[in-house]
Amino acid sequence: MRTALVIGTGLIGTSAALALAGRGVHVHLRDHDPDAARTAAARGAGTDLAPEGPVDLVIVSVPPAHVAATLAAAIRDGLGRGYIDVASVKGGPRRELEALGADLSGYLGTHPMAGRERSGPMAATADLFEGRPWVLTPTRDTDTEVLNLALELVALCRAVPVVMDADDHDRAVALVSHTPHLLSSMVAARLQDADETAVRLCGQGIRDVTRIAASDPRLWVEILSANPGPVAEILAAVAADLDETVRALRALEAADDDKREEGAAGLEDVLRRGNAGRSRVPGKHGAAPAAYETVTVLIGDQPGELARIFADAGRAGVNIEDVRIEHATGQQAGLIQLMVEPGAVASLTATLRDQGWSLRQ
Repeated sequence: MRTALVIGTGLIGTSAALALAGRGVHVHLRDHDPDAARTAAARGAGTDLAPEGPVDLVIVSVPPAHVAATLAAAIRDGLGRGYIDVASVKGGPRRELEALGADLSGYLGTHPMAGRERSGPMAATADLFEGRPWVLTPTRDTDTEVLNLALELVALCRAVPVVMDADDHDRAVALVSHTPHLLSSMVAARLQDADETAVRLCGQGIRDVTRIAASDPRLWVEILSANPGPVAEILAAVAADLDETVRALRALEAADDDKREEGAAGLEDVLRRGNAGRSRVPGKHGAAPAAYETVTVLIGDQPGELARIFADAGRAGVNIEDVRIEHATGQQAGLIQLMVEPGAVASLTATLRDQGWSLRQ
């Protein structure tokens, strides 16, 4: 691939453009907002000048509601040898393209499974897709050349290609992306009018659950509007679990021992099913989940502390598999949780204590 045209210079489009430009592809940028295209160009994502002729690949990165019309116009105008979109839903745009009478042989629907809570070209990064799945949804009509161009794009962005049927993809992202976002927002909404005393007690658990609720509501209305059926089906199942959980909690308030036992059993059921589901989430590098031990260390909120603790872990010959930081309320300190292989705990704790770190059980 020598040339590309990115239509839509938001987070995803500009990130793809940055990755391609950084690897020698001549990238042209277009957006309905010329300032956005100029901003992306100023960041090194390419040029906002129109290409002189057809490019190798046209990448459409616009909201789902506008994907089909944008693609149809690009195909009609002959802007490229191949065309892809990066929308988070796949079945709907393809059916809309078919209804518009577009030639679909040169088109392939794709979806990079990456993002951030921020949006726009200023939030884009060239490494956004590195190591992340990038779904491709070819059909029997898809030209081999277009599939190869899409695979080259994924390789240049250092992502991992995953081939799926379009409708299977939409059901999958409803489960692992769209529904979790709604549930995160619903939990976060409870905080809007909560007493300040309660809000000040927020810890890492509520931060984890509500992190994605910080995303742009307008963008998510567009995403959810493009995949409402599968999301509604999953939410209906969640609602049934919620109803059962509420009944279990009410039963725990009863004076009758049998009812309390029934309530406890209902709660244990949903918690155990949660354990079973969580155990299926892929672990490091997409491998099967691994059981790590946690070493918790009190750390000051000043420059160099993280570097120092990682250096000390390196001296112990221990690889940090994962890390979390919980900031203390009203103090310039926090707790850093270092996840390591069980066999590395003794060596790490001994080294950290020798280096003066305060460990927590």
